[in-house]
Amino acid sequence: MVTLRQLRYFETLSRTRHFGMAASQCAVTQPALSMQIKELEQELGIGLVERRGNAVALTLAGQEIAARAGAILTQVRELTDFACQQRGVLTGPLRLGIIPSVAPYLLPSLLHGVATNHPALDLLVRETQTDTLVEELARGDLDAALLALPVSHGQLESMALFDDRFLIAVQAQAAAGWSPDNLHTRMMRERLLLLEEGHCLRDQALQFCQIANVQARKALGAASLTTIMQMVAAGHGITLLPELCAAAEVDRQRIALIQFPEEPPMRTIGLAWRRTSSRKADFAALGTLIRELRLTEQGGENPPALEALTDANPIPRVKEA
Repeated sequence: MVTLRQLRYFETLSRTRHFGMAASQCAVTQPALSMQIKELEQELGIGLVERRGNAVALTLAGQEIAARAGAILTQVRELTDFACQQRGVLTGPLRLGIIPSVAPYLLPSLLHGVATNHPALDLLVRETQTDTLVEELARGDLDAALLALPVSHGQLESMALFDDRFLIAVQAQAAAGWSPDNLHTRMMRERLLLLEEGHCLRDQALQFCQIANVQARKALGAASLTTIMQMVAAGHGITLLPELCAAAEVDRQRIALIQFPEEPPMRTIGLAWRRTSSRKADFAALGTLIRELRLTEQGGENPPALEALTDANPIPRVKEA
């Protein structure tokens, strides 16, 4: 009889096309995974893979079986989700993906809020880039994802949670040369420091600045905002910093934060999940909790941490219209 374990192993192998990688993702040894694949082939009476050492290619039948296996595994996950939902809102395990430009700044308070308000929830967190989160969410490896909207995927739906405006981060010693009247002109003359390819924050910054110019292309792509902020502090360029990250990433003695005078660029952070999921009540409750935590941290329209940072700078604080 075909087992769910065999289908899971084969579906993983069909994605990775590598026995070693598939075994690692399934947390089994490579011989154990290979044996299960062979037993699946014997049970079905057809060849599913062409073995080329560790690498594999799917047969035509294997491609169809892989697609059907994925659909079956998704239905099994949805069945489990439905059973979990019957025990109450935000109970049991919930696999949440978070993008790197949100996780360090929101996750500590989120975990505390979950422990305080929903102790029966077992929140399992995975931090990675947007494309990977969307893929894993659609595949069923994650239940929900916290990321920047919009999410373009037909199998997913989402809800907006809060807006996160961008600020210009510059070296404190150079702040006197900036003013609300010359922000855009001055930005075009500076080296824009960005995260490496694959981070949505990089794409958002380039989209706002409308630059793919030489200065931006020459900038070193960093793996973390912490690295970028150290480079800004040393005078190697400027960056656009989400307000969510400001309190944790900015050394007020070395970096000045400048607000845009009007219509500041911003990203919308939201929660996404599969349209077919039966846990929408969980996602709505989790979204409400995240909104409340964000409002509490902000302390109103102007967060205290940001007030302290900007008040210490020689740049006039520009109020939003």
